[in-house]
Amino acid sequence: MATATAISLSFLFLLSISTTIHAHNITHILAKDPQFSTFNHYLTITHLANEINRRQTITVCAVDNAAMSSLVAKGLSLQTMKNVLSLHVFADYFGSKKLHQVTKGSTSTATMYQATGEAPGTTGYVHITDIKGGKVRFTPEDNPSQTDTVYVKSILEMPYNISVIQISSILNSPEAEAPTAAPDLNLTSLLQREGCQAFYNLLTTSGAIGTFLSGVESGITVFCPGDDAIAAFAPKYKNLTAAEKTSLLLYHGIPIYNSMGMLRSSNGLMNTLATEGAKKKYDFTVQNDGNDVKLKTKVVTATISGTVVDDEPIAIYTIDKVLMPRELFKGAVVEADEPAPAPKAAKKKKKATKKGETTEDAEAPGPGSSDDYGGDDAADQTASGGGRLVASAVMAFCFAWLAFV
Repeated sequence: MATATAISLSFLFLLSISTTIHAHNITHILAKDPQFSTFNHYLTITHLANEINRRQTITVCAVDNAAMSSLVAKGLSLQTMKNVLSLHVFADYFGSKKLHQVTKGSTSTATMYQATGEAPGTTGYVHITDIKGGKVRFTPEDNPSQTDTVYVKSILEMPYNISVIQISSILNSPEAEAPTAAPDLNLTSLLQREGCQAFYNLLTTSGAIGTFLSGVESGITVFCPGDDAIAAFAPKYKNLTAAEKTSLLLYHGIPIYNSMGMLRSSNGLMNTLATEGAKKKYDFTVQNDGNDVKLKTKVVTATISGTVVDDEPIAIYTIDKVLMPRELFKGAVVEADEPAPAPKAAKKKKKATKKGETTEDAEAPGPGSSDDYGGDDAADQTASGGGRLVASAVMAFCFAWLAFV
């Protein structure tokens, strides 16, 4: 009996952990019900779905195809459509129970529209009110006259990760629906803006600019070392072969669009433009440190220092250092965020004396560093898959406990 109980508890525990560590996918969630196909379609083509999937705590207010028809009929641009749909994504968890137990009957919550910085003032907030008859009403901050949008049902709840609910109609916001200028897709002119000129010159003289330009339509993110960083790196750059220079420059591009919000919610490995077709990885790790976003290459750690443009499908950010991939700079000293631990004392060997006693002579310490990067992959897995390692450890513990029981 005790064993059966233990197995049941262990299974439930492991199931709860697997639910926690696996990311949600809003596209798959909504695809299960055809009545949300239009809403789901626009989440995808505006790339809002990607940003939703990267968030840890979020509520998505979906509307059915009938409700979406009035919005689609307005003929909004994709960027404007994204602003409107962003107003339907709350940066907090609201399940059915929480909605019906709103403190003092009313609260305000920030949306992803507010997080984009496109919403002036507090227009990116939505008021949630628990009204009589068990209904819950949603009202945009800049449209207080809208009182007919109410909670319909819960579609999926994963406390306190993601809640997907249905509301009765589109949240109408004059600010979100305001026309937005079409994004400037001229990467050549964008890269020549202040702070990126030196990097742009390297791209053109090496020919790497062609790869960057070819990725614009599908989305691209460029990390541009500032002019001072390029000048400081010039001696190392001159020592590279032509092929190595191209790989280095392509290493500063990611073949997908990443908004600043997406980067701030990401912690893990990123493939680069240098990865495609190469036998080596040419990847780096994105790590958030408070409000700062750091890029770690095993050789150097750079920090995003500014934004040149962040407009779907192009994002260009300035960074304070040139990104040096380990594939080209294996012999370089790896930068550490924390002081390196003191080298361990070498083992001492015993030496026999005349009377059978022993004394200990210290051996010379081993080398303080090595060019062997064999452990890098393991470190990468630890950084990007912490949740999986925790789950594996817990499962191992549970199985050991079951064997004991």
